[in-house]
Amino acid sequence: MDVVRICSELVKIKSENPPGDTTEVAQYIASLLEGLGIRSDITEGSPGHCNVISREQNRALMLSGHMDVVPAMEEGWDIPPYAGVVDDTYVHGRGSTDMKGGCAVILTAVERAMDDCGEIPVSLAFVCDEEGGGRYGTRYLIEKQLIHPCDALIAEPTPAFAPSVGQKGICRFEVEFTGTPGHSSLFPVVGESAIMQAFSFLAWVDVLHNRVYPQSPALEELIEHSIAISDMQEEREGHELSPIFRQIMYNPGLISGGERVNIVAQKCRLTMDLRLPWGCDCDDILREIYGQLPSSAKVTPLTKANASLTDPESFLVQSTANAISSVYHVASKPMVQWAASDARALRKAGFRAIEYGPGELCGLHGLNERVRIDQLRSVEEIYYRLINTYREKYGF
Repeated sequence: MDVVRICSELVKIKSENPPGDTTEVAQYIASLLEGLGIRSDITEGSPGHCNVISREQNRALMLSGHMDVVPAMEEGWDIPPYAGVVDDTYVHGRGSTDMKGGCAVILTAVERAMDDCGEIPVSLAFVCDEEGGGRYGTRYLIEKQLIHPCDALIAEPTPAFAPSVGQKGICRFEVEFTGTPGHSSLFPVVGESAIMQAFSFLAWVDVLHNRVYPQSPALEELIEHSIAISDMQEEREGHELSPIFRQIMYNPGLISGGERVNIVAQKCRLTMDLRLPWGCDCDDILREIYGQLPSSAKVTPLTKANASLTDPESFLVQSTANAISSVYHVASKPMVQWAASDARALRKAGFRAIEYGPGELCGLHGLNERVRIDQLRSVEEIYYRLINTYREKYGF
């Protein structure tokens, strides 16, 4: 198999989430695994939400990638997003970076390793619904005990020289504010506006954002390295990145309220996304939130998870960094990230999980997504060397 061709073919198979149907791409990957002599099963978290897992799951290392992609309209693209066009430098299209390029690399690296020695100490999981939170993908596989705790590498796009060993936490919730309606000509003397309640709460969240959470010396070193790595990414230039890693970031992503322009608003709904640094407990933050809201407000938690970290000194992290260093001839050091992924669910279930994969980070979820061909081939070599490291350690 050629990694460029496989990446292109995967891009051509639409698997947008929503709706999240990965049936066709799962069947394609299962057919490739069958050609390698790897027995696999397709399992559905819900109808059409398909996952592909190798039958032999009790292995030292699991390689994982998600098959779903965010939607793409053709408007604005230089090349149609699902054409899978390949030129001298890039594979173009939706999912080429996030993360069908990574899935292609897993497949071709595994083929190379099996050609060398037959059986390898590796299990595989190609999952759905990562872009939707993983309910029908990784989380489903964990709940059904179809995958088992081990070292896990997720082929998410990362900076070329730095595997990601940790992610910030997440706290999503909805608040429904209830006011006292009245005639708009009398407000604010008469009536209580649900919209203004939401406004006051957001002002408090902005103050909460200024709180800095101190870290251990080891984690501080990781964060400083992560800031330096992130600062080199094209889309981050000119922004102060320290708060992103050390403070609570917040986004009032959805807000709706009011009944008419001439009525003091009786209802307002706000959906919030908080990203929590290490040392910040989600339950503690929710308790603070409850204390800041009026008694009439109703809070509905949606997602909560504390920041997570895989030991940078672990065999998985050190072996991956060594493979990166040997291919790129640089000193590879791990980093942590501000966003979330399936690694969060895996760590919570007892996996030692990291992320490392090919892709252009500046094109994530955007127009003209693409992945460099030379990076696909370099990461294939890194995975191949990592598999061999595990084979040598575990005697396959």
